[in-house]
Amino acid sequence: MTVNKEADIEASNDHFIYKLIKDELQNNPFERSMCTRFPPEPNGYLHIGSAYAIHTNYAIARQFDGRFHLRLDDTNPLKEDMEYVNAIIEDIKWLGYDPVEHIYFGSDYSADIYGAAVDLIKKGKAYVCDLTPEEMAEYRGTLTSPGKNSPYRDRTPDENLALFEAMKQGRFPGGAKVLRAKIDMASPNPIMRDPVIYRIIHASHYRTGNEWCIYPMYDFAHPIQDAIEGITYSLCSIEFKSHRPLYEWVLSELACPQPPRQREFGRLNITGVITSKRFLRPMVEEGHVDGWDDPRLPTLRGLRRRGFTPESIIGFIEAVGNIRTESTVDISLLDHCLRQNLKDKTSSIMAVLNPLKVIITNYPEGQEEWLTVENNSENDSMGSREVPFSKTLFIERDDFMEHPVKGFHRLAPGSEVRLKGAYFIRCEEIVKDPATGEVTELRCTYDPLTKSGTGFNARKVKGTIHWVSGSHAINAEVRLFDKLLLEEPGAAADGEEWRSRINPASKTIIRDVLIEPYAKGTAPGQSFQFIRHGYFCVDLKNSTIENPVYNRIVPLKDSWGKKANVQ
Repeated sequence: MTVNKEADIEASNDHFIYKLIKDELQNNPFERSMCTRFPPEPNGYLHIGSAYAIHTNYAIARQFDGRFHLRLDDTNPLKEDMEYVNAIIEDIKWLGYDPVEHIYFGSDYSADIYGAAVDLIKKGKAYVCDLTPEEMAEYRGTLTSPGKNSPYRDRTPDENLALFEAMKQGRFPGGAKVLRAKIDMASPNPIMRDPVIYRIIHASHYRTGNEWCIYPMYDFAHPIQDAIEGITYSLCSIEFKSHRPLYEWVLSELACPQPPRQREFGRLNITGVITSKRFLRPMVEEGHVDGWDDPRLPTLRGLRRRGFTPESIIGFIEAVGNIRTESTVDISLLDHCLRQNLKDKTSSIMAVLNPLKVIITNYPEGQEEWLTVENNSENDSMGSREVPFSKTLFIERDDFMEHPVKGFHRLAPGSEVRLKGAYFIRCEEIVKDPATGEVTELRCTYDPLTKSGTGFNARKVKGTIHWVSGSHAINAEVRLFDKLLLEEPGAAADGEEWRSRINPASKTIIRDVLIEPYAKGTAPGQSFQFIRHGYFCVDLKNSTIENPVYNRIVPLKDSWGKKANVQ
């Protein structure tokens, strides 16, 4: 098990899961070392909620000097694919939770799980049922009324063995029969009312091909897989608490020695963020977003492409801390953790998103000079860089106001402002488009005695603005992101309801952005702070040396206007 060198991945000693396990281990329930697992189904990409579950399992294993397993729960061939397997493995390693050689596949245990089902049939604890899904739902009962027995519940073990073998041989169409555990149709827990443990699926599996046409349900396969791998604690989110009795029933009926224990922690939700694959999959497949790695998605691929770091995500998880129930965390906490991670290790550079041309009329024609500017005001060890200054500059259009309002301390006719790391300039003349009246150019003078860092500046100005040299600037594309959905949808993902809530302004593309030449040739994934605009990252997918593309990771201040909190 390896650990991200830049992150201290550790379970807090006051985490309730840690305390619970520590207390249980006092009674020595296991003769084997601690072992936890994360069992994603490879039918999509991991997301920020997945990271919380991964961290909990990994950190507990590390705290008790144990192993962490990644097990791909690939027992449903209809939507699983090697593409997702590779992405899951890569994302987990990127986060710093490398399982090393402990990567397993549920499909490798198919024969063992089948054998377990046969054992249950022989014991009279499982039976083949012919009820349709609609009939089965009707027989199951409700939360307040018990279910009733299937008319096929009393088939003999020999009958069930023969039918189950026929299911395995592909002699029945999909949905014609299922194998159910025989537990208690009057149980107050609906999950224990003779749950389905095997179903027929005639589809080629991405790893086993057509070897099998019957596949186990997760609730049946999962405890068996845990037992085979020597898992001690199956740590899962709170919605699986009602499934724990079935987990324990399976292991008990199969006489598993020192069975693994299922324990639950709270499920993490984030305001304005949808992590359900029921929404994410159609968003991707219908082209509402630019793939699973779209920077607007909460997938780890999307966050990585946007510019989030593993350390910022781990910092967020650790800041959320101990969750016992389903909880909602304000998204501003995630942004805050990212800013904290980036602020002292990224260079602050000048980028003009909405350029306005400035001519320095008293600066010599054809002359240029290189000025020294600090890279990061939070971290002196990052040093400085050289920034070119010339006669033609560009500033932000909103850093100029022809008729300044009270409190406006940037550039205006007749006023003076400091150029970041350079000189004072004064606006002497405005040039406008005669057809539209739009300001197209400012003609200014500079004071050579106000050069930054020379000690000659005896005067003060209230405003400092950023700028770039026109003849040296890099032309780039910038993408700004907002919430993908205007408001969170309801539970259904199969209607049009959520589609009508897609935010048309969730991605804004700004072309012809001008950036100082320090950023030229930077590799995809490199992050910068654009002064006054926020933190930006060179896009991993679409950026090239000739046509750089920058994604805004996060603004400099909370863009959601909410205080971070846990509800």
